[in-house]
Amino acid sequence: MQQDEFLAIIEGNPAVAAILDRADQLRLPQWYLTAGGLFQTVWNHRAGLDPQNGIRDYDFFYFDDSDTSYDAEDRAIGHAARLFGDLGVDVEVRNQARVHLWYEDHFGVPLRPYRSTEDAIDHFVSTTCCFGVRSEPGGARVVYAPHGFEDVAAGVIRPNPMLPMREVYESKAARWTSVWPALTVVPWP
Repeated sequence: MQQDEFLAIIEGNPAVAAILDRADQLRLPQWYLTAGGLFQTVWNHRAGLDPQNGIRDYDFFYFDDSDTSYDAEDRAIGHAARLFGDLGVDVEVRNQARVHLWYEDHFGVPLRPYRSTEDAIDHFVSTTCCFGVRSEPGGARVVYAPHGFEDVAAGVIRPNPMLPMREVYESKAARWTSVWPALTVVPWP
């Protein structure tokens, strides 16, 4: 799989296409649609399933370190809820510049502050999750895929050494294989 094929597949998911087409209206810096809404759309395509099958939410990341308050992020969440509300899917909007402020309370381990949205994408628990797509003015798509497309095309779930959280990895892999049983899970090292 190459980037063009990846884009064609994910844009076959109407929610992904609509989010990418509308997202610039949010005027959020360094934004990407990322994670499950992308790689799970590819898995659905491979399995001949509806493009939205099994996708719980669509992660929308941005990076704004000029205001890391909850209130600023909440305003962005509210704006996105209005913009994407007619899509019938859950779009999870998160400012990656503030993740370190709540991460330890949620996951039990500290996290150093991310430096960019790409830095946050690099730290997903599985390399198979590490995708981001955004739209440029004029509609051109920008893809961030630090581990390439081979694993997602082959249905391989691989641990990411950047985020050593075995229990989270194994829990996610178990959920994913319950929905897409043909996936191959690489064991935690």
